[in-house]
Amino acid sequence: MELSVIILNYNVHYFLELCLLSVQSALTNIDSEIIVVDNNSSDDSCEMVKSRFPNVKLIQNNDNVGFPKGNNIGVDEAKGNYICILNPDTVVAEDTFEKALAFAQKQKNLGIVGTKLIDGTGIFLPESKRGIPKPWVAFTKVAGLYKIFPKSPLFNKYYAQHLSENETGEVEILVGAFMLLKKELYQELGGFDEDCFMYSDDIDLSYRVLQKGRSNFYFHETVVIHYKGESTVKDGIYMKRFKEAMEFFYKKHFKVSFLFSVFMKCGIVLFSIIKRIQGRVKEKIVPKKYLLISDSEILIKIIADLVQKKVDFLNWKTEKEVNLSSISVRNGVRVILDNEFVTFKECINILERFKNMGVTFRIVPKSSKFIIGSDSSNERGEIIKFE
Repeated sequence: MELSVIILNYNVHYFLELCLLSVQSALTNIDSEIIVVDNNSSDDSCEMVKSRFPNVKLIQNNDNVGFPKGNNIGVDEAKGNYICILNPDTVVAEDTFEKALAFAQKQKNLGIVGTKLIDGTGIFLPESKRGIPKPWVAFTKVAGLYKIFPKSPLFNKYYAQHLSENETGEVEILVGAFMLLKKELYQELGGFDEDCFMYSDDIDLSYRVLQKGRSNFYFHETVVIHYKGESTVKDGIYMKRFKEAMEFFYKKHFKVSFLFSVFMKCGIVLFSIIKRIQGRVKEKIVPKKYLLISDSEILIKIIADLVQKKVDFLNWKTEKEVNLSSISVRNGVRVILDNEFVTFKECINILERFKNMGVTFRIVPKSSKFIIGSDSSNERGEIIKFE
């Protein structure tokens, strides 16, 4: 078998369903398997997987064992030569795995391959590529110097700004939302370090790959949506675990002075507080206008009833070839993409096309009875069910 996709789930039923639909579509031409490891979810995630995705291998843990151990459990059951660690709040394009595998197979000293990640509004997520957060690099991040001097090698290492978001190349650290690597290497490294519950596990694994003399790559030629806000709630527990994660990584890999340790603890607390503030629930964006991209006349009536407003309709079957720039989409518009007719890759392209234009997006997953999406990577998304 060529590829095993490992998805660790915890209480994100609807995002997992969307993710699995996209992964299934992307694995059509690959000898592969999907393994979902559930960390004792209290929602009906497991029932959904069993009923809708009977060919997916489901592992149900009796406790929330954390990100590292949960993924390690999944990899232990994997049969693929390559594995992909994938978050449940992601959407891959139909050619994501084919492109990433083809790239990986060309590398002579392969470590991990990561892809370009965008949030639910099409905005690039800079953590798609990072540098080792050594003391100075961490300082440039906490102090915001990487924003002031994005082109300076002295200040731009945290987000690997020697590469643009649309440039493939070697980087040091990749994010755990999407990590493609050989199973043999993962096992040689002992997988994710289970002493870390979450948050610095991907940094640690990436760093240990480098210590083995392997190269990690940021691959921009395929784009993956990472809703991100679904991964965790930015509350007091988040702050505690984030601080513990950073302390774990530094204690494990670096010897630092007492003064720097004090500085880092202050920085970690400050950074955690900022993350918490960013994650606070904000006033919901109320769309001024709705645009459904679909072929379904029935769906437009359903959505109009749900939102209690007129919904414009773009028939994707007849207008698919229209240049997107000619579509009347502007600030305040909510674009609803019907995945029954609009492929995942086309959905991703549309998000990128209209990013930074005040446009919000939702997807109606194929053969589903809900609308899903997010307006911010710092907070939970929105799910609207219908019959």
